[in-house]
Amino acid sequence: MKQAKITVIGSVNMDLVTITKKRPNQGETVLGESFQTIPGGKGANQAVAAARLGADVALIGRVGDDSFGQKLKTHLQSEGVRISEEATVIGKSTGIAAITISEQNNSIIVVPGANGDLTKEFVESHEHRISTSDLIVVQLEIPLETVIFAIELASKHHVPVILNPAPVQPLTKSVLEKVTYLTPNEHEVKELNIEGFEQKVIITQGNKGVIYYENGIEQVVPSFSVDVIDTTGAGDAFNAALAVSLAEGKELKDALRYGCAVGALAVTKLGAQSGMPTKEDIEHFLKAR
Repeated sequence: MKQAKITVIGSVNMDLVTITKKRPNQGETVLGESFQTIPGGKGANQAVAAARLGADVALIGRVGDDSFGQKLKTHLQSEGVRISEEATVIGKSTGIAAITISEQNNSIIVVPGANGDLTKEFVESHEHRISTSDLIVVQLEIPLETVIFAIELASKHHVPVILNPAPVQPLTKSVLEKVTYLTPNEHEVKELNIEGFEQKVIITQGNKGVIYYENGIEQVVPSFSVDVIDTTGAGDAFNAALAVSLAEGKELKDALRYGCAVGALAVTKLGAQSGMPTKEDIEHFLKAR
């Protein structure tokens, strides 16, 4: 099987993760159980997940010239993700996500920082990589105009695109026409007008699996039952697995089952990127099922 060549265009953050039994109400202070800084950002999460699944992965993203930025670049490189030296933005802070985990679920505040400097011009400087990729993955934690430009650039070179519309924003008909697959979750899809584009839509539903449309008929691929530790990054794991599977030539239904398995294993560990399973992990998991 050929190695999938994936390019992810998206955010790079440091996740500031607090675990607490009780989520504070407005104006309330509570004692938490633990705190960690963990590499995150939807773009970086998806890039690391794809690399662990055996793909040749490049991440087009930006970090600040602070300690978080250097740590994140070093971490990505250690995971086998290609990120350019020009990714560092002088005088800007690296993006962060403040994540509170309570009762097996999470709430997140994102401060974009250097992610806002992921411009059309920066993406265009990586046109050769985009044009020679098997598949492009983008999300919405970077400027929307950059996302649209990236989709148009990929379309120009006939490279398939997965758009993970999170955090959700209105999308024009021209954007939906150019993407190959749109992967909202069950909440995000309610904010989007997908009429006429159902064949491109894959709806993730957590432990209920995913919905896709075949000849206009809704189909469901079930998820896998696992012990949940942390749901952060589950959607990113799914999107990465879907991208790698499709780039390797799998049929959509098989790629979706693979994505469900990767998403399920990802929630059995703490942290978005640290929880991403390897190709070998998934092979063992699926054999056991």
